[in-house]
Amino acid sequence: MNVPRDASSTLDPKFDSNGLLTAVLTHHQSGALLMIAHMNEEALATTLESGEATFFSRSRGRLWKKGETSGHVMRVVEARIDCDQDCVWLKVEPAGPACHTGADTCFFRRIDGTTLVRD
Repeated sequence: MNVPRDASSTLDPKFDSNGLLTAVLTHHQSGALLMIAHMNEEALATTLESGEATFFSRSRGRLWKKGETSGHVMRVVEARIDCDQDCVWLKVEPAGPACHTGADTCFFRRIDGTTLVRD
């Protein structure tokens, strides 16, 4: 099934019923998965214009620039969107740990049965 959005060269994000896209962030050099967040239309536009990752915080109910309090800004090196334009992949240069816990990545624990093991 070929939908115009799938084959187009025009950015036409497909936001969900809550007005959000999933954003996946990886380290631009190592490829390490750093974090997953959500973007509304304003967050995506702000990110693309400023070159710094900005999201919509569902818990805060507002825009949230990664690093606004910690200084651990995520500078966007490359932005990609998936085929049906409902998920954004940001390759970033982090200015510090990605996770609010201080870990380099938000995915610092491995599931082992019912136990979480820190790497």
